Amino acid sequence: MTLQLKTVPASRGPRWVTSAFRLFARKPLLFTMMFSVFLFAALVVSLVPLLGGLVQMAALPLLSLGFMIASQSALNGGPVHPAQFLEPLRGDPLRRRSLLVLCAIYGVAALAILLLADGVSDNAWARLQALMMKGQPAQAEIDALLSEPGVATGVLLAGVLGTLLSVLFWHAPALVHWGGQGVAQSLFSSTLAVWRCRGAFLTYSLAWVGVIAAFGLLAALLFGLLGTPQLANVVGVPAGLTFSTVFYISLLYTFTDSFGGVAPEPATEV
Repeated sequence: MTLQLKTVPASRGPRWVTSAFRLFARKPLLFTMMFSVFLFAALVVSLVPLLGGLVQMAALPLLSLGFMIASQSALNGGPVHPAQFLEPLRGDPLRRRSLLVLCAIYGVAALAILLLADGVSDNAWARLQALMMKGQPAQAEIDALLSEPGVATGVLLAGVLGTLLSVLFWHAPALVHWGGQGVAQSLFSSTLAVWRCRGAFLTYSLAWVGVIAAFGLLAALLFGLLGTPQLANVVGVPAGLTFSTVFYISLLYTFTDSFGGVAPEPATEV
């Protein structure tokens, strides 16, 4: 299909978030199940020695594209299911090869960023994991680790490089799947689209910060008034799962506003 690069105003950013929440409300259990299945599969893969972490990272482009396919299907009254993660790999061999190359590049780059950040921070992440495995680590030990100069540098480095990687790959899988673009073209088009709509992406990011901050504040106030502030952390787990799911749903709206609508699918029900 033909895609047209578009520019949208900054006001569109928050609408991507609200539209995603509305679509999530149509099929909350199915969307949440879809994300949970991916998390479980990623956990299992991570247990594989040596290659587990790489494969886990490399699968993230398929996570974003699978959710975009599922979100498009839901908009058209169709089904939402985990098999949609694999749907892009069942079609045109050229597009499948491009997607797999994108996954490999992303996996290697993401893992390299994590290793670089961990090296700059003197393996702080590994040491933090070791502390957490003790069961009840002393808060003073954790604070001392996080206050090390290299930790802040490592976090900053991971944040900057991770953001650049996200810009490159934000639309790339969808451009391969729906636009038939090659690897290099999809990465270039994704970067150009994010740059042209940078105002909308800025307000989109701020909207997510606002949603998470508002939930945290309300949960703390509510459970504080009930005298059970510890429950705020408990409800944070399902809330985090919900927000993560809605985030991946919102990717379809960022794509359609940047490149136009995608081809409709038959409206079939499971």
